[in-house]
Order: sequence, then structure tokens, then C-alpha cells
Amino acid sequence: MEITFLGTGTSQGVPVIACRCPVCHSTDPHDKRLRTTALVADSDGNNILIDIGPDFRQQMLSHDVRHLEAILITHAHRDHVGGIDDIRPLNWVQHSNMEVYANKPAIQSLKHDYRYIFEPHIYPGLPEVTLHDVSDLMPFSVGRMTITPIAGMHKDLPVVGYRIEERASMPESTPPRQHPLLVKKMAYITDMNHITDREQQKLYDLDLLVINALRPAKHFSHFSLPESLEIIARCKPSMAYLTHMSHEMGFHAEVEPTLPSNVHLAFDGLKVTID
Repeated sequence: MEITFLGTGTSQGVPVIACRCPVCHSTDPHDKRLRTTALVADSDGNNILIDIGPDFRQQMLSHDVRHLEAILITHAHRDHVGGIDDIRPLNWVQHSNMEVYANKPAIQSLKHDYRYIFEPHIYPGLPEVTLHDVSDLMPFSVGRMTITPIAGMHKDLPVVGYRIEERASMPESTPPRQHPLLVKKMAYITDMNHITDREQQKLYDLDLLVINALRPAKHFSHFSLPESLEIIARCKPSMAYLTHMSHEMGFHAEVEPTLPSNVHLAFDGLKVTID
């Protein structure tokens, strides 16, 4: 199972338009951040996209992504859904609707903000989407991946993270009792600033945890760096990557060495394989 970080920045990206701060003028490519989104692929090559922000077209072309089996939406703010119109070429290539998973508030926002997609009349060339409500937090499957929604809050807005597990394939003749228990396990959460103890249990026993960390200072609707590090220390994933970082996080080259040995700053284009 592999995750590719297509974007690791906030709603404004990095650099921020018209900003004169040193980070926004950094020449280090690690400090250039598109809006946050990630691609997860299982061992059979099935692709899941987590969020579809306004940089979606650029991200798909840059990474030569030719198919998507599903899109998981964390919430419906524009930096996480603003690229939905650009799924049209994939509809045409795949000859199918795009399977989109989201909670009820996000579905309502999508139907309102992009109502031309969901109106009953058929207009040639519109994006073709099938919406799935994950508000019940029940697991579902895409390819060889089992996906469990994780509930959290983005200030007053309910948002969804996702635990993604892939079980190793076995020959059909293998007796069930001999199937390996080993599962590749990761979770991805972004734009949260609160998660209950019960939901936080879904972040335990992970090979990889991806979590938002906006900046060192506390924020009213996002986890700060200290808050994210506290969750990582509590949940003890084998490896953790921070995403959805603003220019206030500082220079990648300066922050990275200060982190615990199993924690890293993600950056655009980074690929991480879970063996």
C-alpha cells in the first residue's frame, strides 16, 4: 500500500498570494505546498483520492494518474472539494460514475454548491458522481482496502478522517485458519481540532498516521504542531507524517530535525510505501 502526498498546504497554499514572509519566498521545493490531498493505492493498483481540492487537475497531470476507484471527502470546504468538476475526463475514460464518500453535512454542501451536477435533468458533459453517506461510520471496501470513517470536529463542523487497511492476498485454496493476520494499516485525518477518545481509538495500532498540523501556535479550528505531536505520542504509530501546514509552520529544513524520530513533515510529491 502506498500513499502519495499530492498537496500538503492549507486553503491558501504556500506561497501565499502577496505574502512577503521568508517561507513564502523560500527556494526549497519542500516549502512549496499545494492544497492538501493524497492518493492511496493498494497492491492491486486501485487508487483512492482523499479530498479533491482546486489543484486537482494539476496534481493528476503532474503524477500521471489515469484512474480513480473512489474519492473520500473529509469535509466540503473549497480547498477540499473545489476540483470536483474536473473528474469529467475520468468519467469518460472509466465509463462510470465517480464513487464519492462523505458525511451528511458534506453531501448537503456538495449538492448546494455544485447543484448543477446533481440536478435531475441530464446535461451532456457534466461530472457523473455517485454519493455515499458515511455518517454511520461503518466500514466499507474499495479494492483490497477496508475503510473505516473517523469522526472529528473542525471547530463547529463535523469532519471525517479515514482508517485504511489492506489485507494481504492469499491463494483461494488457503484454509481460512492459515490466512495471515498481518494487515497494512494507515489513517488519514486533516482539518480537525477535536477528536473524542472513542474515535481516537481508531488511530491506534497503525503503520502510518497522517495528521494535520497547521502551525506551532494554537489555532481555533486546526490542530497545532504540539497538539498533533501529543496525539501521535498517545497513539504510537510506527510512522507519522504531518500535513495541511501553513507558511507559519516555518522552513521544512529547520522544523524537520526538531521532530521525534518517527515523525516527519510531509511535502508535495512524497511517496510512502507501507510494506
